[in-house]
Amino acid sequence: MGLLEPQHIILIVLALLLFFGGKKIPELMRGLGKGVKEFKDAQNGESSSTPTTTNTTTTTTTPTEEKH
Repeated sequence: MGLLEPQHIILIVLALLLFFGGKKIPELMRGLGKGVKEFKDAQNGESSSTPTTTNTTTTTTTPTEEKH
């Protein structure tokens, strides 16, 4: 007996459909594909084409003097 026979694969797919529904599965697969691609790129020493860091700007204000 093999580890993944056709009956096992069908059972896994049905369980995924039951847990996540038909609309959520494409999003999960897209995320999984991105993760695998990033992992392979990191193994090869390549950087991703889109930057992952964001720059934020903060401003500070000084309190104004109160007039008496």
